[in-house]
Amino acid sequence: MLQNQKSELTKQVILNESFKLFYENGFKTTSVDTIMKATKLTKGAFYHHYKNKKELGLAVIGLKVQKRVHDGMIAPLYKPGNAIHILETTFLDRLKSFPLYDKQHGCPMNNFINEVGDLEIAYQIALRRIIEDWKAALIQLINRGQEEKTINKTVSSNSVAVYLISAFEGIRGIRKLYDNDDILDEYILGLSLYLKQIKV
Repeated sequence: MLQNQKSELTKQVILNESFKLFYENGFKTTSVDTIMKATKLTKGAFYHHYKNKKELGLAVIGLKVQKRVHDGMIAPLYKPGNAIHILETTFLDRLKSFPLYDKQHGCPMNNFINEVGDLEIAYQIALRRIIEDWKAALIQLINRGQEEKTINKTVSSNSVAVYLISAFEGIRGIRKLYDNDDILDEYILGLSLYLKQIKV
């Protein structure tokens, strides 16, 4: 039992450190050697848990990135309450709450999409799964808002969902280019105006 716990702990250390290094330096430029140096573990420990860097990348996407997006952007959409208010708090308040570190490094999922989204079908499937879960949660919320007469019935829930995800991910990437929040503030104002337009 103790050996199993130690093995699981080693796996978590590799996963956590890899996520951090991929986020800060990029997936392609981060080598297994770099990860092992950061974890102070041996290559043997790495290959005991992961066949290669690709398998590790998929684990980081599936376990770390997916959880982050789910906790921050998907789970809140299923809460009870006014649909427009939920959209505002999920998208606008989330952006305002990001620490400087996150603003400087962008969105981990978006970084993966831009860096390896076109490389292999396995990465595409893993990343698309997160987007589709997010999209489904948004569609459900927008449909509920339309039924409860808080969101305009003429808008397409599918289109609004895709737009909200795309705009949010886009500004997360663009913010990396700036050394202040001016561009973020302009986006927040624009999104606030958009949400008012779809509101009943």
